[in-house]
Amino acid sequence: MASTPPPFARFEWMIAWRYLRARRAEGGVSVMTWISLIGITLAVFALVATLAVREGLRSDLIQTMLGANAHAEIHYRRDFSAEIPVDHLIRNYGELVETVGSLPEVTLVSPLVRGQVMGSYRGRNLPVDVFGITLNDLQNYPKIAASQDAVGDLSRFNDGVAIGAMMARQLGVGIGDRIKLISPNGVKTPMGTSPRVSAYEVVYIFSSGQGFVDQSRLYLPLAEAQSFFNREGAVDQLDLRLNDPEQVAQMVLPLLRSSGERAYVTTWQDRAGGMIQALKMQDNAIFIVLSILVLIAALNIVSGLIMLVKNKGRDIGILRTMGLSQGSILRVFFLCGASVGTLGTLFGVILGVVFAANIDSIYGLVDWITGSGVRDLEANGFFFPSAVVTFGDVSAAAGLSLGLSWLITVFPARRAARMNPVEALRYE
Repeated sequence: MASTPPPFARFEWMIAWRYLRARRAEGGVSVMTWISLIGITLAVFALVATLAVREGLRSDLIQTMLGANAHAEIHYRRDFSAEIPVDHLIRNYGELVETVGSLPEVTLVSPLVRGQVMGSYRGRNLPVDVFGITLNDLQNYPKIAASQDAVGDLSRFNDGVAIGAMMARQLGVGIGDRIKLISPNGVKTPMGTSPRVSAYEVVYIFSSGQGFVDQSRLYLPLAEAQSFFNREGAVDQLDLRLNDPEQVAQMVLPLLRSSGERAYVTTWQDRAGGMIQALKMQDNAIFIVLSILVLIAALNIVSGLIMLVKNKGRDIGILRTMGLSQGSILRVFFLCGASVGTLGTLFGVILGVVFAANIDSIYGLVDWITGSGVRDLEANGFFFPSAVVTFGDVSAAAGLSLGLSWLITVFPARRAARMNPVEALRYE
């Protein structure tokens, strides 16, 4: 008794390959095959490239935000219920810096004094958010210390202040000018607290890429900030930087255990929760829209297969009379459609990855076409993010394309398998 051939046997692949490469004179649909292949390739390419640029945008935004801000902050709660009221200041910050800094994921612990004052220069006034910090700690914030558009000398920080570029423009301040800081909580006298006014030389002007930082932030040496804000021997908070900012949520509990009972921790994810949620919603919308493009491209496979089944009716009848089962016929035409979807997906993923890897060259092409540099276009409101390819994005795009192309191929393949061989050969 003859044995039944296994599914997807070699002869099934041979028949499917012959149908795919058949010329029009032989009743094939090679033109539709190429159209389907190109459509799937372009749709998957668009999906992979868009997801890569979106991930690059997210990465750029986070890097820009974290380049000038802490990954996590440790604060102390006020306690007015005790016999002796306790304020929010951290007075044992030297010990706390050593304790928290010993945690394996912590790379930097910066004692910080914060206060809000009024900045003034030649009749111009602006609210200023003062950060009291040491020079060594400030140099670990790349968007401040390594700002591409910075002017001045950060090594002279202990002799003056560092301010944001937008603040400098609004106040009309340049390097070497002296900016006045006016605090309502100043010198304590027998008559009460009088405002404190101090003038500091501007030694460094940075551009972090964040408008609210460049417009309102001023860095003051820690010792001077402690004196200016009456924080002698104390700080307002500890700023932390971690090896992996994305894992900051897992560090909250260890930080609380190391910081004492009155401590609480805020993270960059807490501060940027709205932005992260908005990006996530945008990601979902982009994926859905581009998935529709993949579906439209995959429908071309159905059209091609329907035409192929119609043209190959006589062949189907002959194959059935030779002993091929309905399952074999179904698998032959399934292989025709699935092969196009698989090859299109593969080519699309390759093109998308190549596009992402050469995004700078793409921007160079934009420069050549428009005749303007990227920086000029960015100054006019255009944004050129980097492109980051992740395994998850590629897997999602490839899985979507393969799933759709394989699924919709089943329907015309079933139609071919159910064709009556007698009807197919009646008029032959």
